[in-house]
Amino acid sequence: MSKKHIEECIRDSLESYFKDLRGVEPTAMYEMILSVVERPLLDVVMKHAEGNQSRAAEWLGINRNTLRRKLVEHRLIK
Repeated sequence: MSKKHIEECIRDSLESYFKDLRGVEPTAMYEMILSVVERPLLDVVMKHAEGNQSRAAEWLGINRNTLRRKLVEHRLIK
């Protein structure tokens, strides 16, 4: 799957979201999208990194401490 394909999936999902709103104006979309995307992103990356937080943080391009904080926030670790 290419970056372009992921972008198309997100675009399609957002179009469906607006369709489902049926004219109601959305609020706080930016935070909503980030929170909806971040958890599965962290979950899948951690799975492929075989639980190695240092490797996952490197792949994500974030600090290991930041990754750990986000994993706790999303209840992916204790």
